[in-house]
Amino acid sequence: MTATRQQQGDQVLYTTLSDVKVNLLVYNLKIFYKTDCRFQNGQLMLSTVEARTNRGDFFSKTEWKGDHYDIVADQYKYNRRTTQKEKIDFSVTTLYFSEPVHRSKVFTEYFGDYFNVTKTSQGRYRTVFDDREDEYIYQQGILTRIIKKNSLKNYVIRLLD
Repeated sequence: MTATRQQQGDQVLYTTLSDVKVNLLVYNLKIFYKTDCRFQNGQLMLSTVEARTNRGDFFSKTEWKGDHYDIVADQYKYNRRTTQKEKIDFSVTTLYFSEPVHRSKVFTEYFGDYFNVTKTSQGRYRTVFDDREDEYIYQQGILTRIIKKNSLKNYVIRLLD
């Protein structure tokens, strides 16, 4: 997985990209996942999520329309279409670059909704949405590990030196 952040004037562009192929005994898991986010003056203006998996192709989009967001999430076993007036200033993609200090929720671009965030100890945060749970671990404000919890197997994403 790679995560990038680019400053362009008053805009910040974030991209996460993951292309995973895993052999699990009798099953070959394939997941391509890409998130693009554009923040302007600290506010999310546009996010898109593209996912291609063994179970199909999926897409989510959150877009600021001047006084509200149009949110569409068509993901595996999850669909959401809504509008939201509350401005979004922090999202899952920004977790790769900033510790969620003093936050109780984080917008998830994939679901077009919010993760609940709980600080569990110094530099450790638990995020929960429905039956999904992840753990984000920071050292001196830098994300060093994510534990993606899954009923079959937990996946660990680590910062490369």
